Amino acid sequence: MCATNFLTEARRSGSASSSNLNPTVVKSIVNPREVSAKDFYKILIGSVLPRPIAWVSTVSKEGVDNLAPFSFFTVASANPPVLCFAPAIKSERAENKTVGVPKDTLVNVRETGEFVVNVVSRHLVEAMNQTSYDYDRDVSEFDEVGLTREPSLLVKPKRVAESYINFECKLYKLIEIGTEPMGGTLVMGEILLAHLSDKVFKDGKIDVEVLDPIGRLGGLWYSGVKDRFELPRPVAAKNVTKE
Repeated sequence: MCATNFLTEARRSGSASSSNLNPTVVKSIVNPREVSAKDFYKILIGSVLPRPIAWVSTVSKEGVDNLAPFSFFTVASANPPVLCFAPAIKSERAENKTVGVPKDTLVNVRETGEFVVNVVSRHLVEAMNQTSYDYDRDVSEFDEVGLTREPSLLVKPKRVAESYINFECKLYKLIEIGTEPMGGTLVMGEILLAHLSDKVFKDGKIDVEVLDPIGRLGGLWYSGVKDRFELPRPVAAKNVTKE
């Protein structure tokens, strides 16, 4: 069924209203170069969602364990297995002007080339949120929040024992996108080991109901995965030839 036929059938069946599928709906046009980075950031986080959360543990060269959440996060590749996340550049006042400063996580990854991505389930959301606080560099979020350090097998950063899934990663590539406040650096890490709790890993698959991962929305809002649905994979229409 082509797109036009699909939309027609959807309207007839009542599964989609004409207002939802009307291609002539009025849209605002926003040029990111004509608004502030802060204002366009609000548009981004209110549009690209829900965003999974990478709860990243690193260790500084001084040996301080760091833990922080990042919602600019996704899978980059399955072969080789690569995860990526992008810590935002924070702003600080220096010499009467605002400058961009990298977060501790990025500093640690640059220095050590290692990190662990811990998956955030609903039972960990309060602890995760607390680790987003801007602690001093010599303070460990593990201690401040009361989380359990679990030694990794191939990298130095500790795993969050309370997390159902942990990925040990070595740095694959860094892509610097912007150094000003609200800019970012894309951190790509090759997965060396995956630690999967028996509670969620069953018959070679992840039980999403038990994992109950949390996603980031706009503002102070988060979401879960309880309200989900399946769609069959599409097949080509009879008049479409596969190249």
